[in-house]
Amino acid sequence: MKRKPFDELTFADDGMFQTVMKDPEISAELVERLLDVRVKQVKYPELEKAIEPYYTSHGVRLDVYLKDENKTIDVELQSYPQKALGKRMRYYQSMVDCDCLMKGQPYTKLKESYILFICKFDPFHDGNKRGFGLPCYTFRNVCSENNYVNLDDKCVKVVYNAKAYESVENPKVRALLRFIQTNEPGEDDYSKRLSEFVAKAKKNEKFRKEYADMNLHDFDIMTEAAEEATLQKAVEDALTLIRDYNATPETAAEKMGAPLDKVLEALKETSLA
Repeated sequence: MKRKPFDELTFADDGMFQTVMKDPEISAELVERLLDVRVKQVKYPELEKAIEPYYTSHGVRLDVYLKDENKTIDVELQSYPQKALGKRMRYYQSMVDCDCLMKGQPYTKLKESYILFICKFDPFHDGNKRGFGLPCYTFRNVCSENNYVNLDDKCVKVVYNAKAYESVENPKVRALLRFIQTNEPGEDDYSKRLSEFVAKAKKNEKFRKEYADMNLHDFDIMTEAAEEATLQKAVEDALTLIRDYNATPETAAEKMGAPLDKVLEALKETSLA
């Protein structure tokens, strides 16, 4: 995977996002727009905060981690699909809670918690792998037997699909998502400020050097690429078994460790079907 050239960075790119969000007013306004909550007296956001509560646990590095007297807010911007987004959010939430509650404190001291993911793609799909198309997905813990019963754990998870910005009714939210998706600020004052921050950051030689040395989330990108390559190889090997040894798709998929649906999908695209 090649890192994006510095001069081509946009607000939505890892590294630039954290740099622009160093400004507490910028961070607070983004959160207030997308979550419709008031952020009080944020002195300074904690950027790429690492939370590693136990030496044996899997630590997390949060993009932007805000706190005020009543709430904690983790903001993540995803430019490419991630596997197990729901489980990732679940784990982030658990780490944030561990970070907030001091040893010996009662659970009542836990603050309101928001996990906010902004994605440049639709992260949720139906059984046919079609995106649901919602611009925003909000999750709260409610009772399956009676939706009026709320667990009241003060935890909210919000996922924005910037790709669907055109269907957003709130003009400020729509303008922000449009900027994230297209890098075009339009007439929105806040988006213009973000664009100006990006332009200013690109002129900062210190940031340019930091970006050259920066350990971005390349591990995630490389892992995704490696997993995709492994999957593709398994599917190709399964097709070889079907073609050369007359194996059934089920047998070939099992032998090669490939998902059957991927093998059947690839099979349709060949003359073997």
